[in-house]
Amino acid sequence: MDRDLTVLIMAAGHGTRMRSELAKVLHPICGRPMVLWVAEAARDAGAGRVVCVARPGEGVAERLDGRVEVAEQVEGEGTGSAVLAAREAIEAADAVVVLSGDHPLVSRDTIAAMVETHRRENAVATVLTTTEIDPAGYGRIVRGADGSVDRIVETKHPEDVDAEVLAIREANVGAYVFAGRDLLEGLDNVGEIRGERHLTEVVPILIERGRRVVPHATDDVLSAKGINTRADLMEVEELARTRLVREHANNGVTFTSPQTVTVEADVEIGEDTVVGPGAVLRGATRIGRGCELGPHVTATDAAVGDEVTMSHAVLNDCRVGDRVTIGPFAYLRPGTEVGEGAKIGTFVEIKNSRIGAGAKVPHLSYIGDADVGDGANLGASSITANYDGRQKHRTTIGRGAQTGIHTSFVAPVTVGDDAYTGAGSVIWKDVPDEALGISRPPQKNVEGWARRKKDKKPPE
Repeated sequence: MDRDLTVLIMAAGHGTRMRSELAKVLHPICGRPMVLWVAEAARDAGAGRVVCVARPGEGVAERLDGRVEVAEQVEGEGTGSAVLAAREAIEAADAVVVLSGDHPLVSRDTIAAMVETHRRENAVATVLTTTEIDPAGYGRIVRGADGSVDRIVETKHPEDVDAEVLAIREANVGAYVFAGRDLLEGLDNVGEIRGERHLTEVVPILIERGRRVVPHATDDVLSAKGINTRADLMEVEELARTRLVREHANNGVTFTSPQTVTVEADVEIGEDTVVGPGAVLRGATRIGRGCELGPHVTATDAAVGDEVTMSHAVLNDCRVGDRVTIGPFAYLRPGTEVGEGAKIGTFVEIKNSRIGAGAKVPHLSYIGDADVGDGANLGASSITANYDGRQKHRTTIGRGAQTGIHTSFVAPVTVGDDAYTGAGSVIWKDVPDEALGISRPPQKNVEGWARRKKDKKPPE
């Protein structure tokens, strides 16, 4: 961590072109608000302090929830005014990196390289530039004879800009490094243009004082990719998703159909795991080593152990042990814990329940608010009737218990260790250890019923 390095993230604009009540920088990219992508890159680049400049009432400070410092911009318009809102943080810093909160793909390597250039050149300011993008709409870099930055010309209003300047290909990406106190002194002398104070107007002031402003040219075009519309958001989401999948692949994960997979930013996947087509891994999901996921697995905030196999399954805020088999067509809801070596089979729904190690719920069952012991085997169409219309009750099924098909357990009820239930039973009283519980009406056969039905004349 570089304690002399502070990063400011400009995030005060609402983003009217997003056509949303949500502040632009809070729109998620792969499950993470775009401004936090910038903050993470800043931390990874070694920043000792990260400060986000935001407008009060936009919900940015509340959403960041202490993960990033927030300086509120309560007056002024433009990038210069935004930076001045963080005056206290700037005064305390030797080097200040200024980034945009709507450029979520800026990389830690690009940030670190800018800072390195800034310090190596003993510059008062360093400007990130590129010639690898269409410069339309970007500020143009006008260089001096020695290759340093002479000025930055904004082109937001191209009718006010000379054609010679518009022909320049080198664009200002919108990221900078400044010496802290020089930045403040310069900004205090910047006037307003069309009601806005522009950060770029600091450059000529610093140059007039004999200070050196240098460019840092990059071919990292993703760092220049800003978001202004939902279409931009969609494009950046795809780029970020591709980057995440590639990172996981480089860490030992196989994707059999990477273009169909969604992996959010905070997901972790262990080595030698294979992720199949249509997988969606969201939130704080953790997948262990050697798993086989897919096709069409959706996991949100799930913790999955090693060597787990699942397909056509939905997992939500649940915990799965090692060597578990899940699916196809299984649904694990919040509060579910599945022990090592267990099996959750076809068309099975588990909610707020513990399934013991080696236990089996093979198919066509709903298990809610239950504790199923190690090694138990629940027959097809096992149902826990856990709600009496007022409150939920728990079902306990002991170790090694074997339940017959079409058994309903009316909670609260306990089936003991190594106990059995008969097929088609409604179990509403406790079954002791090693006992057989049967509860069903006696069978009655009506002789000749089919013949009488056939001979019956239809009504006139």
